[in-house]
Amino acid sequence: MRFWLGGAMMAATVISCPCAAETARDVLTQASFNDRDPNDALKRIGIAQALAAAALKRNSDDREAQLMQATALGYRARLDGSRTEAIAARKLFEALVARDPRNPEAQLALGAWHVGAVFRLGRLGGRAILGAQKPLAYAALDKAVALGGDRALFPGLSALLRLELDPGDARARQLAEVAVKAGTQTAIDRIIQRAVSAVLIPLRAGRSDEVKQLAAELLPFGRLRKD
Repeated sequence: MRFWLGGAMMAATVISCPCAAETARDVLTQASFNDRDPNDALKRIGIAQALAAAALKRNSDDREAQLMQATALGYRARLDGSRTEAIAARKLFEALVARDPRNPEAQLALGAWHVGAVFRLGRLGGRAILGAQKPLAYAALDKAVALGGDRALFPGLSALLRLELDPGDARARQLAEVAVKAGTQTAIDRIIQRAVSAVLIPLRAGRSDEVKQLAAELLPFGRLRKD
């Protein structure tokens, strides 16, 4: 049973060669926002896992590598439908938050994990099968926004995640408006800000069905080919 339901394509050499991206974060960004084929995305996730494992071998306390390890596992669980991997990823995110509660990216990742599970399995199913809880999701997302400073990533991704569940969410609208004016210091900030700008068009026009669909499509792996 599958517990997790599922840019242009990158060149084949990029998929097979980790040297094409400098870090596990780069590889996961490409997989989650550029790849359209699930098999290509899974290959890239495997590269990211290897890069994170190598970094952790050099330094077991590397917080960036720990976060990328957890993120890669969560992404793999989403694509291959593994309940075991999904729960393992949640536990890694929880450990990162417990170790450093003021890390906005760890809070964001934990919140995104919970929202993803609730979206795919429903509120009751997500909790019963994976331990996902909507209140925990929103609490973590709000902490990420509060801790994240002037970066589009935190309010923007939080807005998209909330709109995926409820296109009428007033807090999501507020976060989206903040995100389009926030700083874009990194590539992921720019990706998320463009996504939020696109969603705000139907959101401001009150087209709820379009908002919900577009938010889901613009989140990581939202545009994978479904076949």
